[in-house]
Amino acid sequence: MNTTSTKDQGVLAGRTWVLIVLTLVYTFNHVDRQILITVIEPIKAEFGLSDEQIGLLTGLAFAALYATLGIPVAMWADRGNRRNIITLALTIWSGMTALTGLANNFWHLFLARMGVGIGESGGTPPATSMIADLYPPQQRAFALGVYTTGIGFGIMVGYILGAFVYAQFGWRAAFFAAGIPGLLLALLVRFTVTEPVRGSSDAYQSTEDAPGFLETLKFMLSQQSYMLILAGCLMICISANAFVAFTSSYLQRTFDVTVSQVSLPLGLLIGGVGGAGAMILGAVCDRLSAKDLRWRPWMIAVCSAAALPFAWMMLSAHSVEMAYVWNIIPSFVGLIYASIAYTATQELVKVRMRSVAAAFTLFSLTLIGIGGGPWIAGRISDMFLDAGNAAPLASALKVILAFNAASIVCLLLAGRTYRKDVERAAGTPSPRPEHVAVHETEAVG
Repeated sequence: MNTTSTKDQGVLAGRTWVLIVLTLVYTFNHVDRQILITVIEPIKAEFGLSDEQIGLLTGLAFAALYATLGIPVAMWADRGNRRNIITLALTIWSGMTALTGLANNFWHLFLARMGVGIGESGGTPPATSMIADLYPPQQRAFALGVYTTGIGFGIMVGYILGAFVYAQFGWRAAFFAAGIPGLLLALLVRFTVTEPVRGSSDAYQSTEDAPGFLETLKFMLSQQSYMLILAGCLMICISANAFVAFTSSYLQRTFDVTVSQVSLPLGLLIGGVGGAGAMILGAVCDRLSAKDLRWRPWMIAVCSAAALPFAWMMLSAHSVEMAYVWNIIPSFVGLIYASIAYTATQELVKVRMRSVAAAFTLFSLTLIGIGGGPWIAGRISDMFLDAGNAAPLASALKVILAFNAASIVCLLLAGRTYRKDVERAAGTPSPRPEHVAVHETEAVG
């Protein structure tokens, strides 16, 4: 009895450590993205950039290779050692972030950000696959919610670190400060994280070989709820990344505040409030989904609807203080769509498809959301500026909110087939005892 208890405690401690380290890796992932956004106004002034060029640097330059390489890397992860893949990826993107500090023009920045994208393509797909192997379905949204806090914490650290280093040493030093510590973290991953057994937390163990990409893609496309969730999250991602890329610039231009003045409040909002929201709402989603799995997509829909009016008021605020206040709710709910999207991706495909499914989801969200959101907002802002609009960036971001509104419809519709699609992905093997109650609840719901 005591031996079993000690063993169980060891397993729990082991998976907790892996989750902490992977969340730290994801934090560095977003620190390295956020540094550019934090110091983009000084870079814009030095190189004479337009908002469209800013959108390209913060979006497409990074997203193109990040999205494209994610799929072959994920196929590798479904067959190889995921810990080692993450170690290599972290080393590459951290090194390329540091090199960004040597850029002398727009194209140097563009190429450096492409290098960061190459590295970061090997981060999320193997990490989400490992977490799904360590945490059972009834705990998975919370675990992935913890992992997703890396987005918020990364943005917070990126804002605060970037602003501090910029104020003391200039914008180039900020990239060195962000990139070099990631090389040390890569060593921590390599020598302290253990590769988990695939499918170990599910109701059954998969003994099948990993299917090919086309077979996996065909299966995903046949899952109606997956496609609707993907469509809804794509639209949220476009809006979210447009706001991440331009909120700091909007506040600096509208209220005449500096990089240092705006970075701490935004860092605490997006990082602190957003990180707390990801964990709290992830736990709420797990509790609701234990009774009815349709709460996976419905939770994102509710959060998207809640964010809309507050985001609009933030863009209409008459003081920077009120802009921060109106931004509390959008920040709190802003990260949950990503954690639930990856939770759903892991539930709606077979065990040996998980890394590729996560990579396809990441590919879509990255190329269209991260790549397109900032560019669309920047392009619209330039158009408003050419038309003589007095507040072109604020007007562009208000237009972007239409994507949030459209996402709600897709996510509500996804609930219609979600439970059926989860059952199809799981197949018909007999569940282990600890999973019986969950499946019985789902059947009743």
